[in-house]
Amino acid sequence: MATAFVFPGQGSQKVSMGHDLYTSSIVGKKHFDLANEIMGVDIQDIIFNGPEEKLKETQYTQPAIYIVSVILGHILLEEGHQPDMVAGHSLGEYSACTIAGSLTFETGLSLVKLRAESMQDAGITNPGTMAAIIGMTDEDVISMCNTISSDESVVVAANFNCPGQVVISGDINAVHEAMGKAPDLGARMVKELNVSGAFHSPLMDPAKKRLSAALDTIEINTATMPVYANVTAQPTTEADELRSNLKNQLDCPVKWHETIDNMKSAGATEMMEVGPGRVLQGLTRRIDKKLNSIGVETLEQIKEMAHV
Repeated sequence: MATAFVFPGQGSQKVSMGHDLYTSSIVGKKHFDLANEIMGVDIQDIIFNGPEEKLKETQYTQPAIYIVSVILGHILLEEGHQPDMVAGHSLGEYSACTIAGSLTFETGLSLVKLRAESMQDAGITNPGTMAAIIGMTDEDVISMCNTISSDESVVVAANFNCPGQVVISGDINAVHEAMGKAPDLGARMVKELNVSGAFHSPLMDPAKKRLSAALDTIEINTATMPVYANVTAQPTTEADELRSNLKNQLDCPVKWHETIDNMKSAGATEMMEVGPGRVLQGLTRRIDKKLNSIGVETLEQIKEMAHV
């Protein structure tokens, strides 16, 4: 029986998340205090007290989720819960790399801070949007995007989340055109997402350049366990591969469905979502109901695991 830790991405945040980690654990307090220094703003206050609109800003959302997810991961490791493999959805890949020992908390948070700011800036420079397409096959969504895309206006499949759920991303006009066509091509539902840019699309190129330059200057260690990459859905422990995967992640699709399938093929029977929210648990159940899908977002839940 193998366990995989999976780490959530943007959209899982909620005001007051991780407050119990700060007040009731040494690891939590240490990391939250360190986070304030690295961020140069009172990120603790934004996470614990909001307001929600501020926490929803990409520049704060991504670091906030990373901080809480990594603290939970470290506490789980301290309590003897050792995963056999890790993965993270988009931003969550940074949490996965940190828990696998490839990045220190300080380096990881500095990168996430830059990533978030760069993505927010790219969203201003190249305005775009994203939309969830429910009920179409991956191939049909890709084909639809290819038909609509042009040099002037691009739309691509950005997140392959689970069977029948693909998120598209790109220029506003192209995404809206795809949203209009999708129901005629079999979509049961289309929904525009409340995001500040066209993530995982070519519109993120300016952010990718900034982040790549930073990734080239930092030390990445060999991972202590396989890290499954968004870009390839394949495992690696190699530092240079991890670096390359984090660079390419910004403008390439997240192959989440394939990642979960590949972890299962490698022996994973339990997927533990480590971090706020239940998004990945929902996706896991849609990918394979036989997988044991659980989540940890509070200290209380970690303590309960010790008594099982």
